[in-house]
Amino acid sequence: MNWYKWNRIIHRDLGYIFFGMTIIYALSGIALNHIKHWNPSYSITQQEVDLTLTQQRPSKDEVKALLKQAGDDLVYKKHFYPKPGLMKIFVEGGSVMVNTATGRAMVELLRRRPVLFEANFLHYNPGKWWTWFSDLFALGLMLLAISGLFIIKGKKGIKGRGAWLAGLGLLIPLIFLLLFR
Repeated sequence: MNWYKWNRIIHRDLGYIFFGMTIIYALSGIALNHIKHWNPSYSITQQEVDLTLTQQRPSKDEVKALLKQAGDDLVYKKHFYPKPGLMKIFVEGGSVMVNTATGRAMVELLRRRPVLFEANFLHYNPGKWWTWFSDLFALGLMLLAISGLFIIKGKKGIKGRGAWLAGLGLLIPLIFLLLFR
């Protein structure tokens, strides 16, 4: 039995099997790394509009009529008054915050980012079965990493340059932990 041949076969086939998951986790991982700078799952748009109010605490029907002034595509859900002079209207996909004294309103709408929303959903581990698959994926990545060490023989493999590069790959996170922990 040729061990190197089986190692290459296992490495190749696991690489094919986990290709899609690697792309999904890498893409969502990059997006989630920058969560302080942006919302990786939703794009948020804000627009100021001036509304004509007839009273400070309009009825439900009057609030629905106000929404027509803010935008034809806004679908009313409900509204409330978080504090005097301020009304918050919940609409499909966002909200409208209205200063009832001035009529000035801020329309805020959220839209799912295509591909990233779904990738982040999977990255956040949505359920029991996905947990099992993610664990298998993690084990598969470990097997890919280990089998990758033994793909090339000789001085360019793990007995030569490969050992130095693998050591560097271990050293970088250790240095980071020592310096920034």
